[in-house]
Amino acid sequence: MQTYLDFEQPIAELEGKIHELRHLSNHDDVNIAEEISRLQQKADRLLTQTYAKLTPWQKTQVARHPDRPHANDYIAHLLEDFVPLAGDRLYGEDHAVIGGIGRFKGRSVLAIGTEKGHDTTSRVKRNFGMARPEGYRKAQRLMQMAERFDLPVITFVDTAGAYPGQGAEERGQAEAIARSIEVGLNIRVPFVAVVIGEGGSGGAIALAAANRVLMLEHAIYSVISPEGCASILWRSGDEAKSAAEALKLTAQDLKKLAVIDAVIEEPLGGSHRFRDEAMRRVGDSVWEQIESLKGLDGDALRQDRREKFLAMGQKGLS
Repeated sequence: MQTYLDFEQPIAELEGKIHELRHLSNHDDVNIAEEISRLQQKADRLLTQTYAKLTPWQKTQVARHPDRPHANDYIAHLLEDFVPLAGDRLYGEDHAVIGGIGRFKGRSVLAIGTEKGHDTTSRVKRNFGMARPEGYRKAQRLMQMAERFDLPVITFVDTAGAYPGQGAEERGQAEAIARSIEVGLNIRVPFVAVVIGEGGSGGAIALAAANRVLMLEHAIYSVISPEGCASILWRSGDEAKSAAEALKLTAQDLKKLAVIDAVIEEPLGGSHRFRDEAMRRVGDSVWEQIESLKGLDGDALRQDRREKFLAMGQKGLS
């Protein structure tokens, strides 16, 4: 059953009527195809108009949509012969971070992603996509393995941020994130990151210190969530909409600021409506970036990343 966001209610009403009429049209004595066609055109027009002028807060809601494809979905759709790899070899397994080796368009790659889960059981298991230190240390181990075997690295970022619990802090959360960023900046293989939903704080950057950072059209990427920002600046979560505006967290804003390299257009109505098409577009964009990097040697790839992050902000603010 389709899940509708608050601002999609007019669309929900129209599509509900269309569904009811299609059910009625199954009866032999009723022919209402013309009315269904008229309502469908109206719904498509309203959907186009709505998604053409989404506010940053509405984009935040779309980025968090429960039906949006997650990292597991992208890996299953884009990679063949995927072999998952677990554990950080120091403490344990973190199910919020998934990773492994597979074939992408015939080429061996290493993929890593933050996974939120799709239902209550999987969300609890994945800690709602909020990784602990062992998750980031697993990511470090896998990126270093990719370097050892000359495998391009692809990451799928979708997290509200790193887990802020006591146990995570005791096990060195900040250090684990910093080391993950360091490893990402230093590996001598092509590295492409895609923000597929939420890209929150250091928990996202830990997997996005890449040669090329891509974002889906309705994804968000920010140093803090709108709610977190509002609670600090306004002492109230009610100002999350204002915070979303101020944070410049949309893909369009971040492209202008040269924080990301490209925006991947989503199907009309968001990735949650046409999941296979959205994943195909991501796959094509990632492949294009990997192809553009394959001619660079290890030193050039590291230098490319260094220059990218040193210039970040300077280009956007000039």
